[in-house]
Amino acid sequence: MLRFGIDIGGTKIEIIALDADGRQLLRRRVATAANDYAATLQRIAALVHSAERELNQTGTVGVGTPGALSLATGLIKNSNSLSLNGKPLKDDLERLLEREVRIMNDANCFALSEATDGAGAGAANVFGVILGTGVGGGLVISGRPVVGVNAIAGEWGHNPLPLAPEEDLPLPRCNCGRFGCVEAYLSGPAFAQDHERHTGQKLQPAEIVAAVEAGDAAAMSSLERYERRLARALAIVINIVDPDVIVLGGGMSNVERLYSEVPRHWLPHVFSDRVDTRLVKHRHGDSSGVRGAAWLWNDVAA
Repeated sequence: MLRFGIDIGGTKIEIIALDADGRQLLRRRVATAANDYAATLQRIAALVHSAERELNQTGTVGVGTPGALSLATGLIKNSNSLSLNGKPLKDDLERLLEREVRIMNDANCFALSEATDGAGAGAANVFGVILGTGVGGGLVISGRPVVGVNAIAGEWGHNPLPLAPEEDLPLPRCNCGRFGCVEAYLSGPAFAQDHERHTGQKLQPAEIVAAVEAGDAAAMSSLERYERRLARALAIVINIVDPDVIVLGGGMSNVERLYSEVPRHWLPHVFSDRVDTRLVKHRHGDSSGVRGAAWLWNDVAA
């Protein structure tokens, strides 16, 4: 069974074709049609039709999108690609492609990819985390993504960061409009803003990490604050979900120190005498979201 995955991003729309064993047969991307819903639909349809002509076969279609499909209305909600909000994306794509289309939040697709044949393969309970321009999460149990009755399962980024000490104050405003959200501390831009607030230096996240590696004490302090915050935030996930594996993705996941330091810091905050949850780096990198969209059809026999 040929599976197509589509990933709708802020700057690009990507397609991948996977065979039944997960081998990549094709991968293409085009620029996102900013603030143009109709053009977005047409570009997705064109990608699928072109891929089918090239491979000379049809396939299932799964779509990873920012936001989620409302279970109440069937319309997209909570998307930072604003042109999608309030639109019947699933219905419109099914009309254009003349087949059923499965749609899921892009962080859920990331988690599904890593749970299927990535860094969390073989684990029963996988929590996938995106630490990028925003902060997202997805939960996969026994190979199946958990959506939830409100279609917001895994949205840990819009909970308050717990146990705020003095160094976390004042509470930063989140893009969602609330204050003190996990995303407002742990996204890449939030890391850079925190460093600037403490040092006056306006640096990109990668530049701060490079400064740490060069022995800069102020940069090290910023990264240590980030590690402590990430540990506290993930401890809440462990206390509620108790995952076998937490897989990190997004730009901040490339900071290698996180995988040794964060588990050390989360120990006092987890309600257990030991913590066997593993914190690991993604296997598929920026391919995970689009691969996970294709794997939305895992339950279909090859």
